[in-house]
Amino acid sequence: MGQEIDTSDFTPADFLAFARKLEAETALLGRQLAGRRFHPDAEHAGFELEAWLVGRDARPAPCNDAFLRELSSPLVVPELARFNVELNGAPQALSGNGLRRLHDELEANWAACSRAAAACDARLVMVGIWPGASERDLVLDNMSDQHRYRALNEQFMRLRGGEPTRIDIDGRDHLQMTHDGVMLESMATSFQIHLETTPDRAVGDYNAALAVSGPLVAATTNSPYLFGHDLWCETRIPLFEQAVDVSAGGGPKRVTFGHGYLQRSVHELFERNLRDFPVMLPVTADEPEEALSHLCLHNGTIWRWNRPLIGRAGDGRPQLRLEHRTLPAGPSVVDCICNAALFFGLVNALASLREPVVTRLPFDVAQDNFYAAARDGLDAELGWFDGRRGPAQELFTTLLLPLARQGLERLGIDYADRDDYLEVIEARVRGQRTGCDWQRAWVARHGADMHGLAEAYLAEQASGRPVHEWHWS
Repeated sequence: MGQEIDTSDFTPADFLAFARKLEAETALLGRQLAGRRFHPDAEHAGFELEAWLVGRDARPAPCNDAFLRELSSPLVVPELARFNVELNGAPQALSGNGLRRLHDELEANWAACSRAAAACDARLVMVGIWPGASERDLVLDNMSDQHRYRALNEQFMRLRGGEPTRIDIDGRDHLQMTHDGVMLESMATSFQIHLETTPDRAVGDYNAALAVSGPLVAATTNSPYLFGHDLWCETRIPLFEQAVDVSAGGGPKRVTFGHGYLQRSVHELFERNLRDFPVMLPVTADEPEEALSHLCLHNGTIWRWNRPLIGRAGDGRPQLRLEHRTLPAGPSVVDCICNAALFFGLVNALASLREPVVTRLPFDVAQDNFYAAARDGLDAELGWFDGRRGPAQELFTTLLLPLARQGLERLGIDYADRDDYLEVIEARVRGQRTGCDWQRAWVARHGADMHGLAEAYLAEQASGRPVHEWHWS
């Protein structure tokens, strides 16, 4: 969940005080990781699902304040835009019927949220980019009323030296535009998977997540259209990277695939945070250093596609999670859980290999795979272990789905659940029926009517069926 702050007004002294605390906490984290002070339990999982509120006209409905009052759930919180919300899942043990418990929770929460939306004369939808959205939805009046978001907008513009954001995405169509502020970020909504890990396992888990990011994106694309333009299969990825790009002001890109595999410790990423990324939200907290509150707040303004998170276990000890951010929201509840099952299985299988990922798949190849998959989906040509190359679709059917089954078996996931969820992935991949493919197929039949596409998408999502079973003709 996003961390709220008390103010959006900062002075040079605030930045200096925050920097000192951040340096001390980064050093402390290194000692904690080395000293085995972290909670030892692993193999728990959770999620965050970003969703849209849309009106009866299928346009974004900026009503999350009324929606949240109606729902009154601590697990559902506002997002950047008033037409977005975030649904959080409680952590579940990743064994036995753990996937089914995640599924049941998301399904029940989605149903409750849908009822609350209806009470506000709105509808709830999960999708990477809503085809019914337009540039006029990006006004600051549509920003959620929280200090955190106002401060992000102000600091984003400061780091850009006042320059507007420039979007340049060349896909089937070519979109070029400019925009002032961070509201473009609200166009890109995701299903973020959380995997609890330990300091001993974190390097292997993180490197495995990097390796599978490209193939996972290829199998899950759901964001072809932005403001009526047909761009990448997963346009959300270049959009998000460009929407919060501060490199025009001389700083590093804050949305990134990364700079290489981890070598020894997850602490390498937090050291890079301290060294390379200017502070955006210098809010000092009156908390003990062991809370790592400044380190966590700073880490929350650096949006790696695979990001480590520090939390607290019930016994007060620090807890380490890996947040996988590459996947779009939707197209359905069952699709989201199937995507999570695929991620858990692949990461476990690859992290358990006798010969580590870093020796078999160069980082540059993993990074190229990620962007090729975002651009071309299951048609992408991907590299794999030991120099192997081939279409993403073939890679899944011959290698990745068997690996995912092995990983879920190692985790102790019930066989029936393992097969049920991975069979959905297999049907989607073999038939080339992702959310992106469905949206483009609808436009091919009916023309580039984004309102009609939005209504058809809402109707299919309401069926509860996985996307490969939607109406395709």
